Amino acid sequence: MSREEEILDGLYNYTLDGEDEPVVELTNEALSIGMEPLTILFDALIPSLEEVGRLFEIGEYFVPEMLVAANAMSGAMTILKPLIAETGAKPIGTFVMGTVKGDIHDIGKNLCNVMLEGAGFEVHDLGVNVPPERFIEAIREFKPEAVGMSAFLTTTMPMCRVNIEAIKEAGLRDQVKILIGGAPVTQEYADEVGADGWAPDASATVRLTKRLIGLTE
Repeated sequence: MSREEEILDGLYNYTLDGEDEPVVELTNEALSIGMEPLTILFDALIPSLEEVGRLFEIGEYFVPEMLVAANAMSGAMTILKPLIAETGAKPIGTFVMGTVKGDIHDIGKNLCNVMLEGAGFEVHDLGVNVPPERFIEAIREFKPEAVGMSAFLTTTMPMCRVNIEAIKEAGLRDQVKILIGGAPVTQEYADEVGADGWAPDASATVRLTKRLIGLTE
């Protein structure tokens, strides 16, 4: 096995295990021996994160394991993102994400962001406690294909409807797909408030986004 293959295997396994320091070290070593940033991303990091998603879905991984894996990948992405941008590689889509007004929970949102970035999306994170006007500004500024709204509390869930109505009134609703999620949110609620979809977790968010914007069946 060549050193390049060893590095890709190591990146895959260390990301899967959530070991952030070895992931950063191997990413730097890969670059130092001339490996392409996109090779590192598509041949090691993305497959590893896809496997994390699969293990989560079958119940072998739980949120803590997903978080440490996402954290490990995010260390590599910090190094790779500017280099990938320099190559002129286009993202597969643009995604705006935010936790709704009145809510300051961000773990689920942050996990979705890393998974989306790992899948090749350009993600603009608006943070927490995001008012409807900020979502509207971001749609105008970034022209995303999709917008994600996270609500962790039953008391902040109604903001999803408020945001969607505001986006409609701004004349922007037909320009974006809107996904909602968070602990109390359901598919029924998504249908009720006029969202395009609901995702129960970060892995599902990536799959749903790809499907909604026409990248997959």
